[in-house]
Amino acid sequence: MTITLTPGAATLAQLHDIWANGHAVVLDPSSHAGIAAAQALVTKAANGETAVYGVNTGFGKLASVKIAAKDVATLQRNLILSHCCGVGDALDEATTRLMMVLKLLSLGRGASGVAMTTVEIIQDMLGKGVTPVIPSQGSVGASGDLAPLAHMAAAMIGEGEATYEGTRMPAREALAKAGITPIVLGAKEGLALINGTQFSTACALVGLWGAWRNAATCVLTCALSTDAIMGSTAPLQDAIHTLRGHAGQIAVARAQRALMDGSQIRESHVDGDTRVQDPYCIRCQPQVTGAAMDLLHFAARTLEIEANAVTDNPLVLVDDDLIVSGGNFHAEPVGFAADQIAVAISEIGAIAQRRVALMVDPTLSFDLPPFLTPDPGLNSGLMIAEVTTAALMSENKHLANPCTTDSTPTSANQEDHVSMAAHAARRLLRMNANLNVILGVEAMCAAQGIEFRAPLQTSAPLKAAMAALRAEVPAIAEDRYMAPSIEAAAALVVSGRLSDAVDLPAYVKGQAV
Repeated sequence: MTITLTPGAATLAQLHDIWANGHAVVLDPSSHAGIAAAQALVTKAANGETAVYGVNTGFGKLASVKIAAKDVATLQRNLILSHCCGVGDALDEATTRLMMVLKLLSLGRGASGVAMTTVEIIQDMLGKGVTPVIPSQGSVGASGDLAPLAHMAAAMIGEGEATYEGTRMPAREALAKAGITPIVLGAKEGLALINGTQFSTACALVGLWGAWRNAATCVLTCALSTDAIMGSTAPLQDAIHTLRGHAGQIAVARAQRALMDGSQIRESHVDGDTRVQDPYCIRCQPQVTGAAMDLLHFAARTLEIEANAVTDNPLVLVDDDLIVSGGNFHAEPVGFAADQIAVAISEIGAIAQRRVALMVDPTLSFDLPPFLTPDPGLNSGLMIAEVTTAALMSENKHLANPCTTDSTPTSANQEDHVSMAAHAARRLLRMNANLNVILGVEAMCAAQGIEFRAPLQTSAPLKAAMAALRAEVPAIAEDRYMAPSIEAAAALVVSGRLSDAVDLPAYVKGQAV
């Protein structure tokens, strides 16, 4: 399937579909005229006598060095090769393809000055499955994601490496197998390809989507935990949350109330319960996870704007007959969004982990057996599974420290303030993976706890969630080798099979901004 995108108007829903399903992408033909007009202006400047940054000059601190017209193509090729300084593990293919799509959207706005052939090779590579190998480390988020994008551009000119049909190989070989001819970069084209925030933005978007799924899953696991400890649903009353007014909080309370509706466990202790209030990890779930969802919604809006932005330099302003240097490559908005997402992920995990600790503690769990094992002492049950969640929660707390406040000067002090957006965004993958496990273990503990409440039954939606869990993770009667069960529970979270049961408004769950 091929998706047609209109530069400046792509939605997060479209981008998620492309990322998740590997669709080919082309730009709407309405963008072609603007692309051509900008390229004509660059060609005119390249053949002129006036020094124009990035067109007929060196780069960064070398901007004062004038380049002869005959060397313009060599200048661009040298730029790409010299900037291929990325290190570390390769970015996964789906995120790399998303990065390429974002670069397409930026070039398609008609302010970068590239030739249509440059746009077309990116489209061809997406359509025929040639994916550049992009080392994941080396960008400070200004002046753009230089090293990662240079590795992408290198593949386009037949240098570096790419994958094709699942095999990693030299990029020139991958292009040849796919029937694609490498391009020769013209004036400014190398600079247009490597200036920009597309690596950081792609990684941040993937982090955002994982965080949305985890936030929705957290509503489900909290409902399970609340029934497991025979907690109260009174704090979920709509009037409480509408009096405060935050959209995420209201939505979480409504969704959790719906999930628990019809629970025999809940009805069994509506009257006569000696406990006046539940701990905050139960009672304040809407306030905490709802606030996280609102934060994710704000970050999503930032990233949708950035996904449609022109972020290279200099910019070609066709209507003004002008090529002008600016600073749109500075990824501060992306860095801020990634930092916000990180805080949300950390707090979702923090409150979920406290519920795990609550359920394994017989002094707090309202008569559940210690560590949720039917034979405590001989068996340790979920004792160390809880410890694992504590370790991951603590790791996420450290990872949630802001990255954007850690600027350092680069490029002979020309680039004296940078965003650090690239690793701000990359860390979200690790944080979401940690949260997957925390929520998976919470589901394991809660299901075990609910089963101890038999013959009382939980609600129909929560029974369905438990059935999905039990299909992958059997109940724990006697101690067993636990790592595969935790892995299976985390995979269930990643699959979305738990969050699909949660009825949240689209704008809160992250399906719309």
